[in-house]
Amino acid sequence: MTRRSASRGGRASSAASASASTFFGDRLVPLAEKAPLVRDVFAGVANRYDLMNDLMSGGTHRLWKAEMVDWLNPRPGLALADIAGGTGDIAFRVLDRVGEKGGTITVVDASPEMLAVGRDRALDRGSVGGVRFVAGDAEALPLPDASQDACTNAFGLRNVTHMDAALAEVRRVLRWGGRFVALEFGGPLLPGMERAYDTYSRAVLPRLGEWVSGRRDAYQYLVDSIRHFPPRAAVVKAMEDTGLGRVRTGVLAGGIATLYSAWRI
Repeated sequence: MTRRSASRGGRASSAASASASTFFGDRLVPLAEKAPLVRDVFAGVANRYDLMNDLMSGGTHRLWKAEMVDWLNPRPGLALADIAGGTGDIAFRVLDRVGEKGGTITVVDASPEMLAVGRDRALDRGSVGGVRFVAGDAEALPLPDASQDACTNAFGLRNVTHMDAALAEVRRVLRWGGRFVALEFGGPLLPGMERAYDTYSRAVLPRLGEWVSGRRDAYQYLVDSIRHFPPRAAVVKAMEDTGLGRVRTGVLAGGIATLYSAWRI
């Protein structure tokens, strides 16, 4: 069976849904406008995206991603879809664990510019056969039903228009007993951290983004999208409502980021 054209609970066809709004960063936009706006953000920062991750987090994102792959515990023979994984950061980490003949790793991303950076990284690594890069929407994955042993998503759930639709697609492409591991920003933070984190994210990150990438607006969007992302408990409920089970979380850096693990059972 091949990909269905719509996901459960996702793209309602009613007139009310068609006229509804959603947050793009800190402003409300019509639902249909969010995806193109997000693609524009990543088109503008693709070439500096990985550098900015290092600068913004002081390299801490590397530790978070290593923990994410530890949670996944990939084995040779794994069929993995890394969703919104454009530059290949998670895919290459998994590839280093399983080896180039150890399975099938597919990076799916809606941004051609991010995928181009990922392909260039693959060439630089000499890993052209280890990872394939596919243009696609997280809410309508270009993958067959029950074709993946695992799916990953690092810092991508905030950017979809309908998180429930994206989670339903994860469940659709996972085989029975398959696992989903996600890494995302979002609190609540530990007591005492809120003011320092808020000051850093509002005052420093957009300026740093402007200096490094020339796109202050892109990193202002990043800050605002974190503020509007649902709290940890709501994300867990969304996964469970989609039909994913055995959901658990791991808090990183006092709540700045969270790991999520769920299964198709």
